[in-house]
Amino acid sequence: MGWNMPRGVLFTCIVVLVALALIPMADSRYLIDISTEIMVYALFALSLNVIIGYSGNVSFGHAAYFAIGGYTNAILLTTYELPLIVAFPAAVLASGLAAAFVAYFCTRLTDIYFAMLTLAFAMLVWAIAFKWRSVTGGDDGFVGVTVPEFIDGRVPFFYFTLITVTLSTAVLWMICHSAFGQTLVAVRENITRAGFIGVNTRLMRGAAFAVAGAFAGIAGAIFAMYNRGVYTESAFWPESAQVLIMTLLGGMYSFFGPAIGAAALYLLERFANEYTEYWPTVLGVILLVIVLVLPEGLVGLFKRVKARMVGGR
Repeated sequence: MGWNMPRGVLFTCIVVLVALALIPMADSRYLIDISTEIMVYALFALSLNVIIGYSGNVSFGHAAYFAIGGYTNAILLTTYELPLIVAFPAAVLASGLAAAFVAYFCTRLTDIYFAMLTLAFAMLVWAIAFKWRSVTGGDDGFVGVTVPEFIDGRVPFFYFTLITVTLSTAVLWMICHSAFGQTLVAVRENITRAGFIGVNTRLMRGAAFAVAGAFAGIAGAIFAMYNRGVYTESAFWPESAQVLIMTLLGGMYSFFGPAIGAAALYLLERFANEYTEYWPTVLGVILLVIVLVLPEGLVGLFKRVKARMVGGR
């Protein structure tokens, strides 16, 4: 398929983009805020899927790069008063380099050992953010983030997020559907056979990890400005678990599946919290359903339903 997007997928993407672009016209602050957060988490989940869906590894510490992007952007904008055109790329670079550093150690291992090492490094990032109070604000968080004037408003920031997430998603699509992405799939399917035909599997897995970290940094940098602050919870393990569930819910073997899962889980959490105090219980049930009934996620469910409808005609 290469970089070309199927017509049906392209049409759906255009419809979604147009619908998102029209949201501010509804003049609903609540709808704008929800849409902004969903876009950020969609990009966050898409970045994780480079590791899970394409290279075949599981990361329990992906929130670390989300937090690094957020803290770096916030500190450069606020403490050092740098312009966004400098701070934002620096945040992405910091996240990517941090992910590449972690990947150097993690790619020596596979399976559960790989996953647990990613968690260990993420907890190290959380500890640094928690203890380095003079820089990060510690458990009080880094608050009062300076937001550039041209996006310092609900609607301008919404469109900034829409454009940034759209461009990031397009770049991720090209990466995942390039020769690099297809090689990652080969590594995922059979790492031993890929190694036999000359693929440097450790390098490929490390590159995927670095790419995923950089795009998580983009999501984190946006989120820091949106919240006007960054908190240690962004690097803590529940944040990693949440984005992992989003990826699984949507479907890790589909490029857009994690974005769908992010939207579904976010909306479900908002809805559940209005009617019950037991969201963790609901989340546990969702995870059980994914593992036992929907291993291919919502995208897999849609494909099964579509196949039955076509077959029943």
